[in-house]
Amino acid sequence: MEKEILITVDENCDPVRIDRFIASQLDDLSRTYIQKLIGDGLVTVNGHSVKAGYVVEESDNIRLTVPETTVPDIVPEDIPLDIVYEDKDILIVNKPKNMVVHPAAGNYSGTLVNALMYHCRGDLSGINGCLRPGIVHRIDKDTTGLLVVCKNDNAHRNVAEQLKSHSITRRYEAICIGALKDAEGVIDAPIGRSTTDRKKMSVNPRNGKDAVTHYKVLEQLRGYSYISCVLETGRTHQIRVHMSSIGHPLLGDELYGGIRPGFNLTGQCLHARILGLKHPATGEYMEFEAPLPDYFTELLNRLSL
Repeated sequence: MEKEILITVDENCDPVRIDRFIASQLDDLSRTYIQKLIGDGLVTVNGHSVKAGYVVEESDNIRLTVPETTVPDIVPEDIPLDIVYEDKDILIVNKPKNMVVHPAAGNYSGTLVNALMYHCRGDLSGINGCLRPGIVHRIDKDTTGLLVVCKNDNAHRNVAEQLKSHSITRRYEAICIGALKDAEGVIDAPIGRSTTDRKKMSVNPRNGKDAVTHYKVLEQLRGYSYISCVLETGRTHQIRVHMSSIGHPLLGDELYGGIRPGFNLTGQCLHARILGLKHPATGEYMEFEAPLPDYFTELLNRLSL
């Protein structure tokens, strides 16, 4: 069925075109698709249809009517999984590089969800819809490491609330470019969709959402730093954006300036190493660890002083 989305422009918003503004607010709709909705008369401002060039103003009430879309069947696939822990409520999986977490346009097979549907035989929470069964949070395609998957809706609601209250432990390890001046620090900078590149996020004080990353240098390397990052929040590309914003992008991160000659890397050097949470049924705190992948340890050996 079709759905309606309501957005109110707040007082701190920059004067931008409505298609750009909506794209910055909604991660799951492309700017091209938003422009189509506007052209079809499915976007109104204060009750009136507008064109894509309309510049939003403070207190504008924007209403989008998004038609029902046809989603292809998501097929269970017998893809090997590195399962760290499993019971009747949750599953902790160590995701490899080059695996997308859930299906999306152009990626309806080979994802973690396809593998989970085969492994769990349908025992996955349905709160996030048919494209994201069991998925409460995600990590990027080329980020490796730990994810929690929920097998029922009660577990999903509990874990989602822990994420919302920032009580889940998430520690990542990464290699970034350059030597950090401070051995540890906190990056507190809001993150929102880039207004110049739809694929990117950026530090956006006006329209971004709160984002806090704690980093610590584990080892100084030759021209690089081996760091750990603990997340308070979980914004899209958070560590990648934050480290790039202070001049130390993650090695291999093409999107945020981390490409350097001489390295044959597939995406950013980032690993979700530690995941800790309260079990949704028992309340017991549980913590899991995934060792660094081979490519990461090889890089550390190559770059060590």
